[in-house]
Amino acid sequence: MPPISPQEQPEQRRGQRLLFVGLLFAVLLNFPFLAVFDHDGRVAGIPVLYLYVLLAWSALVLATAWLVRAPKNQ
Repeated sequence: MPPISPQEQPEQRRGQRLLFVGLLFAVLLNFPFLAVFDHDGRVAGIPVLYLYVLLAWSALVLATAWLVRAPKNQ
């Protein structure tokens, strides 16, 4: 396998970080974590499960945007 050029190294790290974020949120939005928040409680009138899913999804969008927009010279 040929050595990775300095220009490709940040892109490879960014790809690895995006993969990690995707896997992390796949775990966070899977059964065991969803079951923890699946009860009759409410926060400001919003069911806890809905609030958890909304916040987890928002965090996924923000983390992905932050990683994609990060300067390429890291």
